[in-house]
Amino acid sequence: MAQTGLTYAQDTYDRGRYEELRRIAAEMTEAELGVEAAAFEKIFSLEDGYATPKIDVRGVAFRDNSILLVKERSDGLWALPGGWADIGDTAANAAVREMWEESGFTAKAVKLLALYDRNAQGHPPIPYHAYKAFFLCEITGGEAAVSDETDAVAFFKRDNLPPLSIERVTDAQLQRFFDHARDALLPTDFD
Repeated sequence: MAQTGLTYAQDTYDRGRYEELRRIAAEMTEAELGVEAAAFEKIFSLEDGYATPKIDVRGVAFRDNSILLVKERSDGLWALPGGWADIGDTAANAAVREMWEESGFTAKAVKLLALYDRNAQGHPPIPYHAYKAFFLCEITGGEAAVSDETDAVAFFKRDNLPPLSIERVTDAQLQRFFDHARDALLPTDFD
């Protein structure tokens, strides 16, 4: 509300109220996450316009009944290749690009497996509302290669998953994608 109000409010008093609302939101976030409110006020101040969800895209690829995961340099945990979608790119193309950048494999997106509200999926809180789009991808070439963001690439069986970066993907999500790999007729999951 503060972001939208600060973008469109003309009245000085209303702008002051929205700035106070942004400060309170930062304090609430500090209380929840234990990070200084000033850091969140800065993050919140960088956004303007009508507040809308961001979209995180992930490529889901299988080989020999094993799922492709990358080890994130930022936290040392494993996730599906992916990240924030870029402006001007389709969600599917963004997932394919992220897969190549983070794993070294080229691919084509063949099915939207899930479109989830991040807040409803058991991920830890972040300062933004986000949707997560997971695309089933067929590997078309390339080979395992690390990147600036990843320091390992590997395939894992359903019953032998490594420690996950739950900020990016949860065990329940991966288990559901194994279900999709077993039954191609499952419909796209959402919410």
